Amino acid sequence: MALLWRYVLAGLGLAALLAGILSVVYLTTRHAPQLAGTDISRSKTTAHGLFVASFEPEKGAIRQGELQSWLLTLKTVAGTPVQGAAISVSGGMPQHNHGLPTSPQATDYLGDGRYRIEGLKFTMSGLWQLHFAISAAAGSDTVVFNVLL
Repeated sequence: MALLWRYVLAGLGLAALLAGILSVVYLTTRHAPQLAGTDISRSKTTAHGLFVASFEPEKGAIRQGELQSWLLTLKTVAGTPVQGAAISVSGGMPQHNHGLPTSPQATDYLGDGRYRIEGLKFTMSGLWQLHFAISAAAGSDTVVFNVLL
């Protein structure tokens, strides 16, 4: 009978060890939530249709936990680059109900409607939203980009 109890306890111990290993693997693996219907396009028309905005990481990859710069390209719906725009940036994680951990700003006009947005930092995986308020000669408009890490 004692031998049976040793096998049962050994089996329970092995199961607990396996469950622990699987938990560690699951918790340390990055998971991007599958949010049905979430628009993660990098180019779209602004809310009132004044501009076409495109948004991309300057170095080509989205990096978590690092300060990075992105490029916002603004063109009129006719395709003309937008020069001299005033741009403000805000955002955060809507599912976590918190804002951005930094205060990103449009720092440089690079020509051809491209603006450098510096100071973006994504501290965790999940859905982030970036809101841009744009004021230019054609008028004022807004655009929201969803970034999924």
